[in-house]
Amino acid sequence: MPQYSLAGIGVALLTFLLQPLRSPFRKLLARWVDLRLVEPDPQALGLQPDIPTLYVLPHAALSDSLLLEAFCARHNLPPPDARLHLGSQPLKACVPLPRPGRRLWGRLPPAPAPFAGLIDDLEQFPGRDVQLVPVSVFWGRAPGKTFGFWKLLAADDWRLTGRMRRLLSVLVNGKDVELHLGAPLSLRELYDGRSPELTSRKVSRLMRVHFRRVRTRVLGPDLSHRNTLIEGVVASPEIQRTIEECATALGQSPQRMRRRARRYGREIASNMSYPVLRFLAQLLHRLWNQLYAGVQVNGLERAKALAGDHTLVYVPCHRSHIDYLLLSYVLYREGLMPPHIAAGRNLDMPVVGPLLRRGGAFFMRRSFKDNRLYSAVFNEYLHRLLSRGHPVEYFVEGGRSRTGRMLTPRPGMLAMTLRSYLRGTHRELAFVPVYIGYEKVLESSSYLRELQGGAKKKESPFDLIRVLGQLRQPFGQVTVNVGEPLRLGEFLDGCIPHWRQAEHDTRPPWMTRAVPELGRELSRRINAAAALNAVNLTALVLLATPHRAVEASLLKTQMAMLVELQRLQPGGAQLSLPEGTLDDWLNETHTLGFIERRDQALGELILANSEQATLLTWYRNNVLHLFALPALVAFAFRNNVRFDRDTLYDLLAPAWPLIDHELSVSLPGEFRHALDNTLDSLVHLGLLRHDNGTWRRPPSHEADSERLSLLGRLIQPSLERGYLLLAALLRYPSGSLTREALEEHSRQLAERLTLLSGLNAPEFFDRRLFSGLLDTLEKEGWLWREAQHLCFDKALEAAQLRGRVLFDPVLRHRLRQIALQ
Repeated sequence: MPQYSLAGIGVALLTFLLQPLRSPFRKLLARWVDLRLVEPDPQALGLQPDIPTLYVLPHAALSDSLLLEAFCARHNLPPPDARLHLGSQPLKACVPLPRPGRRLWGRLPPAPAPFAGLIDDLEQFPGRDVQLVPVSVFWGRAPGKTFGFWKLLAADDWRLTGRMRRLLSVLVNGKDVELHLGAPLSLRELYDGRSPELTSRKVSRLMRVHFRRVRTRVLGPDLSHRNTLIEGVVASPEIQRTIEECATALGQSPQRMRRRARRYGREIASNMSYPVLRFLAQLLHRLWNQLYAGVQVNGLERAKALAGDHTLVYVPCHRSHIDYLLLSYVLYREGLMPPHIAAGRNLDMPVVGPLLRRGGAFFMRRSFKDNRLYSAVFNEYLHRLLSRGHPVEYFVEGGRSRTGRMLTPRPGMLAMTLRSYLRGTHRELAFVPVYIGYEKVLESSSYLRELQGGAKKKESPFDLIRVLGQLRQPFGQVTVNVGEPLRLGEFLDGCIPHWRQAEHDTRPPWMTRAVPELGRELSRRINAAAALNAVNLTALVLLATPHRAVEASLLKTQMAMLVELQRLQPGGAQLSLPEGTLDDWLNETHTLGFIERRDQALGELILANSEQATLLTWYRNNVLHLFALPALVAFAFRNNVRFDRDTLYDLLAPAWPLIDHELSVSLPGEFRHALDNTLDSLVHLGLLRHDNGTWRRPPSHEADSERLSLLGRLIQPSLERGYLLLAALLRYPSGSLTREALEEHSRQLAERLTLLSGLNAPEFFDRRLFSGLLDTLEKEGWLWREAQHLCFDKALEAAQLRGRVLFDPVLRHRLRQIALQ
């Protein structure tokens, strides 16, 4: 005989008494509540109209069921308050999962699930089916942490809410409600022939797993109080061992070292606060609408698919200080838990620092390799975040890119993440690459100063005042593209086949190889999600002209060609293309102040003055990697009329690793296959002619020849740097130069080239670019070191001699004269 709890009887009686009031309550709730987020779109839910629909809630809540009824009526979905005449007795079309009752001496047996009768009906009538739709409703979104703020008591968290608390939640959070609909499940497909009771428990368990994953994705795991977390870090065996060793080495007491460890913990740890998250969400919503014409988000479903059962590490490119705020805002608005963000200690300033810390930022020193205790505390703190499943965000580049291209990944945070993973985490870890593309960044003026050779300015709280003064300026649109996630376990399986044998060994020998490769792969995945926009398209064309001036008609033609080239052969699998017309793009770039438009009797001209041209290099470099291979092929035809496939491959293959390292290019397959596709695309666009197994450039008098030349000029700066470096190296016998001397000499040669060319482009002679070239030459085996000196053999000289045919005689002569200085 079934047992019923007093609570269950009370709920049934209360439901019966309130039944006449459901309709006015539903109307009142519909007027009061604003659904901030509905996921997915109701029309994309894929409900079968000829199959009965049963909505499933995670627990009984009148507010949830009334809200669902109003929502379904508004979107013409099957009504949740209907009766399904299936099974032994009619069943309401919206049911909660059963919860066990309670009594003083223990728990009552769980109430029978509502699916048993339906499954019994499926046994009797094989042609019937029921589609189950799980529904999660969030009234506000507070992480599982007790905050001393009354408003927070009304927000959803991991604790199940009582009736009074739910009423308060409806009143307080009615304008911040999220509704998450699960994909419909066929009950017939879930039925495996076992008894209705067993199948019903299986369905209930499946539903609970779904609801748990949704709550994890939206709310994140429970947050410990900051002081509790810091005390846990200091009390961990690893930190205690480090304290004892440091105390002995420094001749200080363990108590003093322990106090220092706590101080480090307070310096590092975030203090995520839900009121601050809500405040920032509202503030940033207004800020983005004031600053930008819109924030476009693409590919976020890739992160949502993993958020329920993976620990996510977001790794965005670093273009602006507001990257921190922008990504957290996007994730919050799109129904994902904002991450804990690794921020430089230089941002822990008055006013700004405390706000960022409560928004989820934890601060790190720029270098702490000489401070063993600080390093241990930071590693333990990061491990606790990751092992508990908290989403984390950091920039693999370390700092903002002053040149616009992806910087070489820094190994620090990646190595700490990998060591934490090897220590053991409860869930699989996945990196989520994110590309943030701006049409105009807030730091344009400071970047212009630094691109012109000025020193980097230290951040200050007064920068906020300067930013507020720019709010009336147009900044165009910003695009947030989520790339293909990288599951760390799968990556290690491919990179280090026997890595699992090093379980709990946090410093295995293969770490020195795995960490740089992981950084390079993440850089490629970030760049593969690049966003083409009006500004960087204009920069790609305008900066390829000799005098930073071009006819408006040619500019628009070339921009259209570049976009079509990406449609034919995308430089990134997740890239996004601009919307609108060619005239829209040109008007947008002019409105943002990047170009000058000059009417002329024979047609409009587009020009860029010296400051505009210098700043445009930053935006060009954002997306230069997308066109690296087509530009390299186009450049090869600058001094050569025709090539067959094998000759062209032999000429370009040695240069490709250098370009790949500098630009972090993502190729779909091997280089030879990508080269074939590029040739086909250029033929399709009319930039090359193909006959009898050879490719030739168009005649010089045709317009396609100029278009091909402009495309080839995109890669010319990279090739010129490589030529200068090899020319400087090969002037001396093998083993004569140290790496540092060659880097500095090459940088000076590149600087001299820009000055003699009348250009103001310090990014061209950035020393880090020459360092990257040398890294690649060593990795590919062209160079090696003996007693700190660079050595090479005849193979490098032969390769450099073959590569000379890429350059026309005039350019080659100019570069050679510079290299002989």
